[in-house]
Amino acid sequence: MTATPAAAAATDSPDTAGTGTTTGSTSTEPEFVRSAAVLATSTGEDYRVDIRAGRHHLTADEPASAGGGDTATTPVGLLLSALGSCTAITLRMYAQRKQWPLETVRVHLGYEKGPDRAARITRRIDLVGDLDEAQRDRLLDIAERTPVTLAVTGATPVVAARSKGADRA
Repeated sequence: MTATPAAAAATDSPDTAGTGTTTGSTSTEPEFVRSAAVLATSTGEDYRVDIRAGRHHLTADEPASAGGGDTATTPVGLLLSALGSCTAITLRMYAQRKQWPLETVRVHLGYEKGPDRAARITRRIDLVGDLDEAQRDRLLDIAERTPVTLAVTGATPVVAARSKGADRA
């Protein structure tokens, strides 16, 4: 796959998210349009990472027990935050469109490690409001197909892109 100049710029600057496209090398490959971009930068010897997502600034770090400074949530914490917020937003949007009496959505998430390096995410969704059982079931069904849920469960590939000389800072 080759990137247009706008897509290449979007890779380096999250502020240009959505302006670039990546087209396939043949006419049978689909065209992709960037809808979000993030720049994560780690400098120094600690594990703190400064993150730019559009106009927004975030940080990530590791806990002291893992050698970090514990100055921010972990990358897994950010992943869980993305999953929880996407779930809550999607369910709120759907309920508003249907004019259902959904008052509050609470998404409880956990990242669990098991034997042989296995891992899983647990998610419990509390729906507060005067909803009937069919409405609750429909909202829980929708939660399984939110954009971040699909990305996390394997529906979105991570495609490696080569750096163009950025390693010569």
